[in-house]
Amino acid sequence: MVGLLRSRPAAIAVSSYIQTTARLQIRLYSVLHDSTIPESKRKYIPESGNYPKGFRVQGTHVGVKSSNTRFPDLALITSDGPCNAAAVFTTNKFQAAPVQVSKAVLDKRRGEGIQSVVINSGCANAVTGKGGLEDAWKMSAKVDECAGLAEPSTLVMSTGVIGQRLPIDRIIDKIPAAYTNRADTHAAWLTTARAICTTDTFPKLLSRTFTLPSSPGITYSLAGMTKGAGMIHPNMATLLGVLCTDAPIEAAALKPLLMHAVSRSFNSISVDGDTSTNDTIALLANGAAGGRTISANTTAEDYAALQDVLTSFAQSLAQLVVRDGEGATKFVTVRVQNSPDYTAARRIAATIARSPLVKTALYGRDANWGRILCAIGYTEGVPDGVVVPERTSVSFRPADGSPDLRLLVNGEPEVVDEDRASAILQHEDLEIVVDLGGGASGKLGGEEAVYWFCDFSHEYVTINGDYRT
Repeated sequence: MVGLLRSRPAAIAVSSYIQTTARLQIRLYSVLHDSTIPESKRKYIPESGNYPKGFRVQGTHVGVKSSNTRFPDLALITSDGPCNAAAVFTTNKFQAAPVQVSKAVLDKRRGEGIQSVVINSGCANAVTGKGGLEDAWKMSAKVDECAGLAEPSTLVMSTGVIGQRLPIDRIIDKIPAAYTNRADTHAAWLTTARAICTTDTFPKLLSRTFTLPSSPGITYSLAGMTKGAGMIHPNMATLLGVLCTDAPIEAAALKPLLMHAVSRSFNSISVDGDTSTNDTIALLANGAAGGRTISANTTAEDYAALQDVLTSFAQSLAQLVVRDGEGATKFVTVRVQNSPDYTAARRIAATIARSPLVKTALYGRDANWGRILCAIGYTEGVPDGVVVPERTSVSFRPADGSPDLRLLVNGEPEVVDEDRASAILQHEDLEIVVDLGGGASGKLGGEEAVYWFCDFSHEYVTINGDYRT
């Protein structure tokens, strides 16, 4: 390049340099063009799983986007028998056609008799008018036809570019093959999780087993997949998720269980502060493992245990979304403690999580804690007396378990060891602790809220600058 600069006029040299740099650009954190999973993300992909009885799944290639010539982009999750189901949807006023269809199916069936979920990636089928709505109904009806069901029993989800129509004929043609090839193997679950990805760099799939107090001899299974890497911010985010369990759960109990879990997981993450048009998290329970039916009224102990299991599981799935944030190099936990109420703590945590200045400072490995304080101070909807500078402390909690790096204590700035701060910020994981009660004194009480977010890098702009191209 030095030789080039010496042999040509400056303007030509600069132009050539820019073009060459663009051609050689390497995306260190985003998905590669051949969909190879980055080495740093492979550790999040399970090698095996414990999947719920009676569920079969498959991922199939359709080619929703013409540029996708071989990767699965149609996902089908089915139960051998009817499920009770619930879902939480985006609050965006421009709700996509699949969101409207899934709501209608759930409402008509009152959360009972749901048997399948069909999902396409590559096109969101959002803001597509009456034609888009018809397409979503066709997807649902085709799956029901394959299952021999006369009444609508299939939920629909879509993800991808907004404002474009689906290649519905190609999708409808491939649904029978997806249905025929369903399986209950780990490979099938992983392929299905891959089929719902867009800018994700890896498929997000988890499973676990659990027991309930009333049926200690029965081992239940819970599996879930989600997608999301950008446009992530409550309520909810550009994410889709399906959770399946073989535990017997009453339909009326599913919605509050799911809402509690989502509020502390998928609604407690942020990548970039944008909320999409398609967001859906669904929970299906087919009861195939047997045992006592769980309801909010008759089995309070089981209900509480299941709520803890679902919430913890949803948090683990949601954290994978943050770890795969577009261009992200940091996974950050912000913990706001000693608040007089949970809502105030959560609002402060959310404000820190979506602050571009906080996120860019973390990307630059700069311990600029003043940006954190600034975000705390401008948080909207926080009652007077919650944030008192003289009682506020902020610390970095290192991922290696070493002592916290105190930045502010009771409103007084600490002398920060910049070398240690830089070393802490070299790690992928970091926790920010905000104490509103004056450190360990806890003057305001013990309410705590936790949020998960990632940093902003140059890669985020690159990915979203050419998302459609």
